[in-house]
Amino acid sequence: MKRFFLILIVSGQILAQSLIVSDPYLVFEAKPDDALYTTYTAAMERSRLYGDKGYKADYYSGHSPVNYSGDQAGRLYCVWKVDQVVIMNTGEFFEKPAVTSSFPDMMIMEYSPFRGIKVQETFFVYSSSIALVNLQVKNTDGIDHDIELYPVLEMGNDSLLIKGYDKKNNGYVTEHQESKYRLVSSLYKNQPYPTQTRDYFTANFYPYSYGGYHKSLEDFYVTIKTDFYAENRNDSLNQKKNGYVNFISLHGKFSLKPDEEINIRYFRGWQDQNEDQQKLKEDIEKLKTAPLQKYVDANVKLFSKIPRINFITQDEKLVYLGSFNLARGSFYPPAEKTNYNFYVFSRQPLWGWGHGHQVLHESLSMLAYAYLDPQSAEGSQRVYMEQQREDGLIAYRHGPRGLQDYPHFSKELNKEMSTTSAPFFSWINWEIYKVSRNKTFLRDAYRSGSNYLNWLIENRDVDKDGLYEWGPYGIIENVRDWYNAVFQVSADRHLDVDKEDISDELDCVDLTLMMIKEMRSLADIAGELGMKSESLNWKMKAETTSGLVNEKMWDDSSKFYYSINRKDHSFKYLTRDLRRMEIIGFLALWAEVATQERAGYLIKHLLDPEKFWRKYGVPTLSADDIWYSPYVDYCCKWNGPVWLLWDYMVFDGLKKYGYNKIASELADKMVLAVTTQLKKNHNFWESYSPDNEVLNSPPNYIWDSIMARVLIENYKRE
Repeated sequence: MKRFFLILIVSGQILAQSLIVSDPYLVFEAKPDDALYTTYTAAMERSRLYGDKGYKADYYSGHSPVNYSGDQAGRLYCVWKVDQVVIMNTGEFFEKPAVTSSFPDMMIMEYSPFRGIKVQETFFVYSSSIALVNLQVKNTDGIDHDIELYPVLEMGNDSLLIKGYDKKNNGYVTEHQESKYRLVSSLYKNQPYPTQTRDYFTANFYPYSYGGYHKSLEDFYVTIKTDFYAENRNDSLNQKKNGYVNFISLHGKFSLKPDEEINIRYFRGWQDQNEDQQKLKEDIEKLKTAPLQKYVDANVKLFSKIPRINFITQDEKLVYLGSFNLARGSFYPPAEKTNYNFYVFSRQPLWGWGHGHQVLHESLSMLAYAYLDPQSAEGSQRVYMEQQREDGLIAYRHGPRGLQDYPHFSKELNKEMSTTSAPFFSWINWEIYKVSRNKTFLRDAYRSGSNYLNWLIENRDVDKDGLYEWGPYGIIENVRDWYNAVFQVSADRHLDVDKEDISDELDCVDLTLMMIKEMRSLADIAGELGMKSESLNWKMKAETTSGLVNEKMWDDSSKFYYSINRKDHSFKYLTRDLRRMEIIGFLALWAEVATQERAGYLIKHLLDPEKFWRKYGVPTLSADDIWYSPYVDYCCKWNGPVWLLWDYMVFDGLKKYGYNKIASELADKMVLAVTTQLKKNHNFWESYSPDNEVLNSPPNYIWDSIMARVLIENYKRE
């Protein structure tokens, strides 16, 4: 148990409060090069979809102060001066920062910027509009120390417009612009994302001075250091009250006797310029003296349900806790067209496609998240149920803006067809139930899942041969977006979507295996609900479809499963050979379709280092394929990169067939991929290179939270 003692100075009175992280399991010591995830967003109940700001915490870069940066909203930090010695960055600290607890909205760290000065720093994203830094500063020395603090809000490029200084509340009011443009996917232009924004920067102390500056942080050193022997020596900031600047700063002076401590808080408020400025100020004023203990307690309570795993390494524990932080930090409360909480792929950084609606393959993250908050995981699945179309369709995306089915023209049927997603719906529901044991949820899930599967049977098996093809907008429906060796016609994707994608012209092994998994999941659910005949019916459908997969999609010459030409069930499409080994072939283990003999052949391919057994996991495409690439230079690539959700399905399949040792080795590879990145940049990533350490894919993607499930399963003892 760690205790942090805080002193608040309010109207001349000293108020004491202690912050207690009461669960020892949630306390650790993460140094700058440890595998800690450091992105923070507001608690779900204090969040909103539009006008929401999350932050990436950087306590590990030795060339800068401890700082917190928000997408397109600059960064905030504090510069220290102790006994006239300026400490500009953590590389100069007497004791480097070490994080002792980390939650979805909060991190707590300890450090000593100077000998004899002990600091406990808490960063807390209170709401979508307010973030604060709480500094508990204690003099542990035997002599007095003078301390000056310079909290800074930095935007750069003279893009921060000072509108004035509020003397009553000790705060700067500024404005800046934010763009909806993003490299990967720009924000939805018709949605109310703030672009003309207001900042309110204040502290819980009366500033000795304040200022705004055009120059760099290095130049700021000259300003705050001053020449001790200068004739016109001035230790005040410039008190600038208007104009464009790179950054603004507050300036506090304090003197500490031995064993004395003070509490300092500084705040960054952020909002649309059309919002009520006074309301933002009032909310922050309350937080200047509010006890923080209840927020810590809320986080401890939130994590009370997760399995307490006795990890062999701290890296694994940090990945485990960070995975839950990633998942929870992606959630918003009910809004607009949904009555249930929902997630986005990414809140920080904020980008368009990642800030859209729920999609079933991202919802695989609920397999892990259910251990943290099963009711919230159920709510996320109920978003699909409440918006499910009357004919049973669960569309590609669902959320606050309602059902989004992206109609696409089918040449074969000569009509528009709705787009769905990879059907993991009933499997997710079954796995959530095994944690929550909520029969009401299970009954509703069965009804919805049955209707959805019947829609798929009717609409994704057009020729009624018992095998399944993706819809006409298959390039998003099949999840495997770009550079797919089987579905994509050209290696460099130089044609448009309709000419590139042939997934609706094949009987697809991935979709067919997913359908079997859904049938098996519905059979399990029906059995649990006492519906014996329906359970038997789904089992029979699963076995019949499994038989077709083994008859039609297994190639005995190469000992692997492939998609086939829908018209003649051959492994040829025009002049193209469809026998390209992809990760989806191993889903025959996950769906329990392969015979034991064929499972053995699959394992031989899996363990071949020239094919799939790579350093950082199982790649999407065999490494001996001509299209294979280990380079993650953009989003959404399926010709080599490792996608943790799919590796988890391989892991799950291995365990189903008794290959527990191999499954554990695969889990180790996945952990290595994640920890390598977390130690370097403290991010999760959309996908990982099977061979390399440098990535250019979107960071902090919710589905990487599946790592918590991987670790739970890997440490499970029969």
